Amino acid sequence: MSTALADTATLTRRSMTHILRSPDTIITTALMPIAFLLLFVFVFGGAIDTGAGVGADGYVDYLLPGILLITVASGVSYTAYRLFLDVQGGMVERLRSMPIARSSILWAHVLTSLAANLVAVALVIGVALLLGFRSGAGVGAWFAVAGLVALFTLALTWLAVIPGLTAKSVDAAGAFSYPLIFLPFLSSAFVPTDSMPGPVRWFAENQPVTAIVDAIRALLAGEPVGAELGLALAWMAGILVVAAGVATVLWRRRTR
Repeated sequence: MSTALADTATLTRRSMTHILRSPDTIITTALMPIAFLLLFVFVFGGAIDTGAGVGADGYVDYLLPGILLITVASGVSYTAYRLFLDVQGGMVERLRSMPIARSSILWAHVLTSLAANLVAVALVIGVALLLGFRSGAGVGAWFAVAGLVALFTLALTWLAVIPGLTAKSVDAAGAFSYPLIFLPFLSSAFVPTDSMPGPVRWFAENQPVTAIVDAIRALLAGEPVGAELGLALAWMAGILVVAAGVATVLWRRRTR
């Protein structure tokens, strides 16, 4: 175990070094969510009644949880991209020729994704504060929000490992994230689900993003969190377990 942890730490430093040498990865990850934030606050915010207040000041509080999930969904595509390059470029074979723990290669990519995405999320929150976002959450609620975002990042990152191992091209490795970015638009992230027509409303109310968004929104507002928190944790834990299981099987087959 100690050897596996040391190998994972070494390979994580390698991946983080690549990101630090090209910080445009994090900037690009945060750029699109920030653009969505500006668009919806200043263009659509005054016309949308969410019950949180009309106008930019009220809507940015309602909007931010969904934007945070879009940030993560956008960022994990780089995990698939970087893993694909390591697999196709021969780096995995080179690492496997060394006496290192085989699992450390995957975990290095996963931990790098977690760190990079949390930095991008922090940048988005910083912009939201400049736009008027204010939170009544206490320290414990903020830690809970950070935990939910981290768990969501881990779940999507393990999901990103699958196309990183199986894709046939760079474009295919990164394209898997497009449906994930679109999913918050069919949830309570931007408007209440009550305003949606029947079939769309049913889908929005029964998909994981709505539960996660509602839980984060309640925590940031300093309000009691009901069943949404348990449902959000169940969704993310389920996705994490299934995605990590499939990715591990594919990795073992790939490196057998």
